[in-house]
Amino acid sequence: MQTALDHFEENLSRARALAGLAHSLSELTTEAIDLTDILRATLVLSVSALDQFVHDFVRLGMLEVHQGTRPTTDAHLSFKVTLGSVQTALADTGRDDWLDEAIRDTHGWASFQHPEKIAAAVRLMSSAQLWDEVASQLGSTSLAVKTQLSAIVDRRNKIAHEADADPTNPGHRWPIDEILVGDALGFLDSVGHAIFAVA
Repeated sequence: MQTALDHFEENLSRARALAGLAHSLSELTTEAIDLTDILRATLVLSVSALDQFVHDFVRLGMLEVHQGTRPTTDAHLSFKVTLGSVQTALADTGRDDWLDEAIRDTHGWASFQHPEKIAAAVRLMSSAQLWDEVASQLGSTSLAVKTQLSAIVDRRNKIAHEADADPTNPGHRWPIDEILVGDALGFLDSVGHAIFAVA
């Protein structure tokens, strides 16, 4: 499980380095040079870090449930695997690489960014009331945490899928700055660590 958190921190460090690059370049250039796309890339990379963390964390947690070192959940018991996976499992009951592969196959297309998707994924390996417990860790409310996370993910989607174009102001993009990106990075970092702590 620690490896999932370690990778999360490494990925966030890469995002922070990108934000640092934008800041350094802004000090060396004039406002005529538009550096906002570096900030947009930072935001996309930050959300990707959380997404990847949830993928890894849940997969490792599900393997722990299978191995009997973590309590099972109803969602875990209803996780579907292929008949091929069942045949592999029955051929050697001491192995669990078949489950690792089945989880990767099933979740490979999934995006664990929005609060509901993250909570559904975590239920596969934990009975934690995820957002209530995360909010408690952060000294907030579950509604506030989910709202802030959704806003960050929605902005990421505008960047990734709509080129961050502002439809109310054709030819312009939504504004972005170092403060917005820094706040998002800090929040995503806190959310990832809180998920790790409570699930």
